[in-house]
Amino acid sequence: MRFLHTADWHLGKLLHGTHLTGDQRDLLQKLCEIARERSPDVVLMAGDVYDRSVPPSEAVGLLDDTLCELVLEIGVPVVAIAGNHDSPDRLDFGSRILKEQGLHVFSKPSAEPGVVTMEDEHGPVHITGLPYAEPPQARHVFGDSGIQSHDEVLAAQTEAARGEIPDGERSVAVGHVFAKDGELADSERPLAVGGAETVGAARFEGFDYVALGHLHRRQRVEEDRIEYAGSLMKYSFDEAGHSKSVSLVEMGEEGGCTVERIPLEPKRDLRRVEKTISEVEAGPEPGENERDYIWVTLQDDGPVVDAMSRIRETYPNALHVEHPSQVDAGSLSAEASNLQSRSEKEVFEEFASHVTGEESLSEGNRAVLEEALSRLKGEEREA
Repeated sequence: MRFLHTADWHLGKLLHGTHLTGDQRDLLQKLCEIARERSPDVVLMAGDVYDRSVPPSEAVGLLDDTLCELVLEIGVPVVAIAGNHDSPDRLDFGSRILKEQGLHVFSKPSAEPGVVTMEDEHGPVHITGLPYAEPPQARHVFGDSGIQSHDEVLAAQTEAARGEIPDGERSVAVGHVFAKDGELADSERPLAVGGAETVGAARFEGFDYVALGHLHRRQRVEEDRIEYAGSLMKYSFDEAGHSKSVSLVEMGEEGGCTVERIPLEPKRDLRRVEKTISEVEAGPEPGENERDYIWVTLQDDGPVVDAMSRIRETYPNALHVEHPSQVDAGSLSAEASNLQSRSEKEVFEEFASHVTGEESLSEGNRAVLEEALSRLKGEEREA
């Protein structure tokens, strides 16, 4: 059986104020072409379909066009789950009707999770979706007050899913998590504060293939069978060195899998350029696409007047310019970098200690802080 594993489309994404919907449409058309040519039995979409819980109408239309082409025109079923950027209710709309056409959406955690069962010449393969869920939500769903971390959320989800799959039969899990030792990019929103967001790969015991989303760099976690497909395109400049792709997974009779990564080449790349302003104004280098999205680091020693306007004469899609020689790299910059490396919880606890003179928060105050941060994150996701 063949799976086409993709994730993190982030439809409706803005990058430095620039809408990326046109670029996303082009890449999703390439994905559909891959589906036509390689004939997978199912497409696995591992979360973050949209970039925010209330997506723009253009993003909704693009998703509709893409799913119609995959499911109705090409005839390949799609199994999709909600990620931490998605609104489960909006993603779930019409799913009970659409599953009859081959679109299976897992938007909310369930104590009795659904399973999509498909057949090949070797027998059934059971696919279960493990949508993103916050610990308070999972405590309610599973009736377990002991669920405090994302790892414990995943433990409850996988245990429930294994109960729906016959022993000895092949199975696939589709999840949206931050696996321990995975590589995070700037464009990925943290799932929690205080280090509670990571999950252990051991939670996926028993599944023959695990199709993951959330981390934007394609990568394996501990075992070959646990894979991140990576994001549809580059969504921050620290991803400039990434190569984006979709994963074509072939599962054998005993559940063993081989993975082929098929590149997704964008019309406009996302990259960094380091030049003087005169080198920029001399024009693009041979073979360089001047229409790419560009972060320019100017190497001039002195000030540069009207830098962005001059840069856009050569690179019309330049999104950011920095001039390191004009920045004081003193203590303020070091302190800002130090703050960025710490969680909201750590920063607040240090502030509280400075104000009150106490070395640490009391257990009661720490519980209030964690509840407030969790509530604010929930409000942010619904904003």
